Amino acid sequence: MTIFQGKSRKKPTGGKLKASRSKKRFELGREPTLTRIGPDARKVLRTLGGNSKAVLMRAEVANVYVPSEKVTKKVKIQTVKENPANPHYVQRNIMNRGTVIQTELGDARVTSRPGQDGVVNAVLL
Repeated sequence: MTIFQGKSRKKPTGGKLKASRSKKRFELGREPTLTRIGPDARKVLRTLGGNSKAVLMRAEVANVYVPSEKVTKKVKIQTVKENPANPHYVQRNIMNRGTVIQTELGDARVTSRPGQDGVVNAVLL
């Protein structure tokens, strides 16, 4: 199923708006990529202008920045501790931006958008 991100066909009152033009391809959206914990899996999608975007389906490692040492380390993700986007994502181990993950170094907050960037970057808390 496709997602339409264009202008609504309805007025705030509930009445119909007269369409000035038909739907355009650039107004299409897509289902959210729910990045989970597991063996690395990426999908490459074609985006606007013929460009490509690597979306992360599953990830088992994160690039964690350690502020005290000013160094970035590649560490294994153990579980999702907290997700401000949706509390149900914690049970399903779904990661997106702002998610607090438990790693081998400790808790870290995800700063990248795994479903858009194709990588999990985080900052140690």
